[in-house]
Amino acid sequence: MSGQESRLLGRWGEVLAAQYLRERGYHIEAANWSCPYGELDLVASTKEYLCFVEVKLRKSAAFGCGADYVTPKKQQKIKTAAQMYLQHDPTEKQPRFDVIEILAPQGIQSKYPEVRHLKGAF
Repeated sequence: MSGQESRLLGRWGEVLAAQYLRERGYHIEAANWSCPYGELDLVASTKEYLCFVEVKLRKSAAFGCGADYVTPKKQQKIKTAAQMYLQHDPTEKQPRFDVIEILAPQGIQSKYPEVRHLKGAF
C-alpha cells in the first residue's frame, strides 16, 4: 500500500470514528488538530469529559489490535499535544484519553467495519 493510500485509509477511519462518536452523543470539537508537538486525531466532548481520541485502523488483527500500536512514546506525544490544545482552548471538563480501534478487512470497501471504543485507554 502506498503512503497516499495509507493516509486515505487513515482519514476514512477517522471519519468513521467521528460518526461513531456522534451517534453516541459526543460532540466533535476538532479533527486532525496539530501543533509542533504532534497531532490529535479527534477531540470529542460529552457533558463531563473532553476526550482526546487516537484512531487506529487495521485490515487484520494478525499483528495485534490497534491499541497495541499506541505505545508509551505515542501516548506521551498525544498527552503533550493535548496540553497544547488545552492551552489554546481551556475547559472545565475532565480530560480523558481514548482509543478507537477499527477493524476493516477490505479497507474502505469494508461494509461492516468493527469499531471498538476504549475509554480512558491511557
